[in-house]
Amino acid sequence: MSKKIGKVLIIDDNEDILLAGHLFLKQYFSLVHTEKNPNQIPSLLKNENYDVILLDMNFARDVTSGMEGFYWLDKILEIDPSAVVVLITAFGDVEMAVKAIKKGATDFVLKPWQNEKLLATLSSAMNLRRSLLEVDRLRSRQKQLSADLDQRFHDMIGVCPQMQKVFSTIRKVAKTDANILIMGENGTGKELVARALHRQSDRSNEVFISVDIGTITETLFESELFGSEKGAFTDAKESRPGRFEVACDGTLFLDEIGNLSLAQQAKLLRVLETRQVTRIGSNKVRDIDIRLICATNMPIYDMVTKKEFRQDLLYRINTVEIKLPPLRERQEDIPLLVDHFLSIFSKKYKKNIKRVSSSASTKLQKFHWPGNIRELRHTIERTVILSERQALQPIDFLLPETREKEEEIAFDNYNLEDVEKTIVRKALIKHNGNVTHAAGELGLTRTSLYRRMEKYGL
Repeated sequence: MSKKIGKVLIIDDNEDILLAGHLFLKQYFSLVHTEKNPNQIPSLLKNENYDVILLDMNFARDVTSGMEGFYWLDKILEIDPSAVVVLITAFGDVEMAVKAIKKGATDFVLKPWQNEKLLATLSSAMNLRRSLLEVDRLRSRQKQLSADLDQRFHDMIGVCPQMQKVFSTIRKVAKTDANILIMGENGTGKELVARALHRQSDRSNEVFISVDIGTITETLFESELFGSEKGAFTDAKESRPGRFEVACDGTLFLDEIGNLSLAQQAKLLRVLETRQVTRIGSNKVRDIDIRLICATNMPIYDMVTKKEFRQDLLYRINTVEIKLPPLRERQEDIPLLVDHFLSIFSKKYKKNIKRVSSSASTKLQKFHWPGNIRELRHTIERTVILSERQALQPIDFLLPETREKEEEIAFDNYNLEDVEKTIVRKALIKHNGNVTHAAGELGLTRTSLYRRMEKYGL
C-alpha cells in the first residue's frame, strides 16, 4: 500500500491500543486520529471525513457483549451512511462478527492484531470507501443531469377546464404504478405530462427513460428495447442492456406507440405481461420493474377497429388515459404561455422585451396553431431574436395564416382601408419592423406611419 493515503479514525478505551495503532498506521495513512471516548464520535465525524473507522466493540460499561460497539456502529452509519467501519474486539465470536456485518460493518478484526493483517483489512476497506463515494458521486451527477434534462419540462401552464382536468388526473394517478396512455396532437405536451407523472411518483429518484418509437427501425426494435449480447448480430461488439433494463426501478416513456408494427406489438405485449426481458443472443431471462407511460398522436381506437393495433395491448397500456387538448381549444391559456415563453427567451437572448401588446395578444389567440404549444414556443423564440421593441406588436409575429390572408386581400378586396393596411403591413415585414425604412419606402414620415400602425393595430 502506498504511504500517506487516506484518513483513519481509531476509537478504543485502551490507550495502549490507541498508541500502537497510531504509531503503526501513521506510516501508511495521511491522517490517523485516535479517540478514547466514543461520545466524541458525532463531533469527530462532523469535522472530518474519515475513509475508515476502527471501532472497539466493548467499552467500560459492558466488556464482553459488544452492545456498545453495535450502538456506536448504528450511530456512525446514521451520521454517514457511506462510512466504512471495521470493528475490533479481544473476544472472538463468530456470531458477533456475522451480526456486525449484517448491521453494516465492513469487517471484523481481533486484538491483539497482526500488523500485516490489519493493514490488508484497512486497504480493502479503503477501496470500498472509494467505491461508495464514487457511487454517491455518480448518483448525485445522475440526479443533476436528470434535473437539467427535465428543466424545460417543469412548467405546465393552463387555466382552461380541459387542462384543469389533466392536472387533476396527474395528481390522482402519479403515486400509483398504473400504466398511462397520453393522447394528443403533436406539440401538445405529451412528454411534459409524462415527466410530471414521474416527478410526482414514488419513483422520482430513479431514471426517466424516453423512447421515440417512431425513430426505431423494425430490425433494431428488439435490441434497443430488450438489449443484446456481444456477437448476437453483426454490429453487436459488446453486451448492451435495452431501454427496459436501463429504466428498471424508474419510468419508461414510449412515445408514438401507435407507430409499432403488429409484430413489434406482439413482442412488447409479451414483455409487459411477463415483466421480463431476454436479450438478443441470450437465454437468460431478466426481471424488470418499471412504470410504463405511453403516448400517441394517432386515432388508436380506430386503428384497433381496423386491426392495425392490438386490442389486448391497448388494454395493457391504458389503465388510465390522459387526453391533451390542442392549443386552438384552449385560447384562454395562450396569453399565459406567451408571457412564460417571452420571459424565458428574453432572458436567454438578453433582450429587454417587457410585454406583448393587447392587439398582438389578440392576433396570437385567433391563430389556429397547427403545431400547438411547440409551434407557439418557436414563434415566440424567433420573434424575441428578431425584434428590437420593448413591447411586441402584431407585425412582429409572422404567422403563415396572416400571409395567406394578405394575398387574398391584395387581389380580391379593394376596400381602401384594407389595401392600405396590407401595404403598410407588407412594408414593415419587408424591413423587419424597421419603421424608418418602411416609412421611406411608403413615402411617409415616421409620425404618419406610426399613426397608421396605431389605426390598424400593427
